[in-house]
Amino acid sequence: MGAGPGFLTVEMAAEVGPDGLVVAVEPSEAMRALAQAREVPAGAAPIEHRSGEATALPLADASVNVLTVTQVYEYVAEVPAALAEARRVLSPDGRIFVLDTDWDSLVWHSADPARMRRILTAWDAHLVDPALPRRLPRFLRDAGFGAPEVRVLPLLTVGWDERSFAAGLVGLVEAFVPGRDGVDADEVQAWAADLRSLGADGFFSLNRYLFLADRR
Repeated sequence: MGAGPGFLTVEMAAEVGPDGLVVAVEPSEAMRALAQAREVPAGAAPIEHRSGEATALPLADASVNVLTVTQVYEYVAEVPAALAEARRVLSPDGRIFVLDTDWDSLVWHSADPARMRRILTAWDAHLVDPALPRRLPRFLRDAGFGAPEVRVLPLLTVGWDERSFAAGLVGLVEAFVPGRDGVDADEVQAWAADLRSLGADGFFSLNRYLFLADRR
């Protein structure tokens, strides 16, 4: 669910092999087009690309063995309904893999910490729940899943690297934040310029959490 441009979908298809099937569910037509154009290695499972939402999956009851949901539920207003839908489509011995970020775990060095706090507070509006992982164990249990296994997947960048997640995030923040919570474009540009100027003194850390749970 939330297959995006198809990177994970292709990796899963290669692992599953030709006797299986991977269904890539994605609501964005533009993302589905990118995914469908992506090369699939020989011997991989066939891939079906379908339009759908987390709360209305285009799948029959008990029709899949594994459901992966990466960086999706934190954008969903009704997570309990989405998890109920996930349980519906999983086979009795199926498993769900959920990955989401706790944005309170973000540590980002800046020459102006007060400005950084303003920028990140405005950035929180880009999703429904910036601290979803801490509530996911309860949501999974309430939806009928077994107690989840939880792993932390830290992202860490020391120094400035244009190829890093941190650098990519700067561009997303620059595009989203101006005009929100009293933060204007000039302040955002000054913030971004500060981070890029830190060079070797740059520091970025963020935790993502992976939940693995049985359908039961």
